[in-house]
Amino acid sequence: MLKSDLINEVETALIPIKPYLEADGGDVRVVDVSDDFIVSLELLGNCGSCPMSAMTMKAGIEEAIKKSLPQVTAVKAINLPEKNELDLNPVGQ
Repeated sequence: MLKSDLINEVETALIPIKPYLEADGGDVRVVDVSDDFIVSLELLGNCGSCPMSAMTMKAGIEEAIKKSLPQVTAVKAINLPEKNELDLNPVGQ
């Protein structure tokens, strides 16, 4: 399958969840699909700065993509910190 076809299929898989993202002032853009089926996305608008973005990625966006495209091995947002970079319990707060 051509890369452009994969990107189109990812975009199609995102159609059902885009209205929910847009309702909160956000959106998502497909940046790339690698040869090993890793989807890179950019969260736009409020989705890029929302504290719930990591959960939105896992429970909404990633689930929708993998349901439609089981060959996808991972979904990542290029503008979100990696899990090990998140500090959910900062010292002194």
